[in-house]
Amino acid sequence: MKSKIVFILLMVVAGLPVPAQTSGPETSMVSPYYFGPNAFPVPDMLDGTVQPDLRIELDGNHYFGTRGDHTTDLTLKVNIPLFTDRVNLSAWMPLVEWYRNSDESLEACHIAERALTDPKARKGCVSGDVYVSADVQLFRQKRYLPDVALRAALRTASGNDFQYARNYDSPGYFFDATVAKSFALGVRKEHDLRVAASFGFLCWQTGKSRQNDAWMYGLMLKWTYKRFMLEETLRGYKGWEHSSTRDKELAHDRPFVLKTRAAYRIGKWEALASYQFGIRDYPFHQLQLGAAYHINVLGKITAWEIKRK
Repeated sequence: MKSKIVFILLMVVAGLPVPAQTSGPETSMVSPYYFGPNAFPVPDMLDGTVQPDLRIELDGNHYFGTRGDHTTDLTLKVNIPLFTDRVNLSAWMPLVEWYRNSDESLEACHIAERALTDPKARKGCVSGDVYVSADVQLFRQKRYLPDVALRAALRTASGNDFQYARNYDSPGYFFDATVAKSFALGVRKEHDLRVAASFGFLCWQTGKSRQNDAWMYGLMLKWTYKRFMLEETLRGYKGWEHSSTRDKELAHDRPFVLKTRAAYRIGKWEALASYQFGIRDYPFHQLQLGAAYHINVLGKITAWEIKRK
């Protein structure tokens, strides 16, 4: 497994096509509609800054599909500052996923008939793909200058149970940039309203010599008051398969989601809750509860701590 991941990383960095597996769901399209919720998610967007702390987050997620399937997982995310508060390395993955399919969801995923006889097609447990990203803050907000952050991310092909449409056995990657600006509100300026927009490029392999390229986009409105934060995002990506002549109506590669997220900070701990609604080509709604722990490894006072004081 380690050699496989190293090989994939080298191929992607070199810009070479990575061979995709040919067994699995019997569909000519490889997109969010035909797989489980962790196979082709819409990535969360940055808010124009990068995480200045060593941050460890553990989330419990429950996805209830619009076609009768249910998935529950535990996801781990780690942010590691790289010698400065302007650059960090982020990594995340679903550690374990429990899923249960219905007749409708199995039919929608086009699971091969030979796999349908296996009990694992209906119910099982699986691990997910690993995501790794480098997050860089290019500019910091000044009077007329917004925050600008860049991100480059890679998805490995380490997820299991491709034959049951839980993960797709081929890597992907994405790049995006976020521009954001905060506005102090209230008489004492104790409220902070932040507006952010992101734009990028996402790509995943769909065959031995074929890939799907997509434009990523996102809008964010974020309100912070002392230790409390409330965030609303609209995010999605648009694949080129939908615009091509090849199975255009079956592509379903333009997922679009709306997510509401709240957080409350107590010292080094952060409590998290969110709800995500799948609007288009992502047939899942997500409930999330989690907690994060911050360690100030750089020894600097963060913006959040300054506001608390």
